[in-house]
Amino acid sequence: MKIHHIPCLEDNYSYLIIDESTKEAAAVDPVEPEKVLNVAQQHGVVLKLVLTTHHHWDHAGGNEKLRQLVPGIKVYGGSKDNVKGCTDIVDNGDKISLGADISILALHTPCHTNGHISYYVTGKEGEDPAVFTGDTLFVAGCGKFFEGTAEQMHQSLCVTLASLPKPTRVYCGHEYTVKNLQFAVTVEPENVKIQQKLSWAQQQRKAGLPTIPSTIEEEMETNPFIRVDLPEIQEKVGCDSAVEAIHEIRKRKDNWRG
Repeated sequence: MKIHHIPCLEDNYSYLIIDESTKEAAAVDPVEPEKVLNVAQQHGVVLKLVLTTHHHWDHAGGNEKLRQLVPGIKVYGGSKDNVKGCTDIVDNGDKISLGADISILALHTPCHTNGHISYYVTGKEGEDPAVFTGDTLFVAGCGKFFEGTAEQMHQSLCVTLASLPKPTRVYCGHEYTVKNLQFAVTVEPENVKIQQKLSWAQQQRKAGLPTIPSTIEEEMETNPFIRVDLPEIQEKVGCDSAVEAIHEIRKRKDNWRG
């Protein structure tokens, strides 16, 4: 299983997931379809399907055009999300296969949108799995609560995604890492892992390189939103529960001008 980043728009990422034995590929959130198709052609692979995380234009806006460019391509999207260009709806627990070795599990991770889907992808034995989290989980952050509640985001982050194997690589929808870590420092000023990752992320961006993927393990160490089950985090933000804490931290982030 090979995964390629495709920077799109201002700070979005689309991705290409390639099954190496069959040269079949899936595109995640291909908002700039021509660009995604060019990358597929450069790697000599055939685009078979699209995995759409949610209905927002900067993720689903290229689906209809890609269907024109690649007749017969399957476009997956969450059943509760009214995804443009969708041919096949998915619900939590649905499985999709790609090529000979890749299995894709749909995980319903609502809050940013009602029907947001994250895609958990496994390849050959011995390969670390990957999860494509759209705008639910970012590196050191999470998406705004546009259509859902703090309870839903807590479930999506701290139950659904946090229960994935720790080495799972996290591929999210935007390059927000530096800002997210700068904010995370305000929540946990003494967390050395946050400081170290911020310094690394700044170097990556200076070199024009992505800060993605992260891993579930790194997020558990550095992402304040996924750490809200820890009593010390709740105490820091003056809350009595994980759900209250995630609500409070999101409110602070929304008002933060770092």
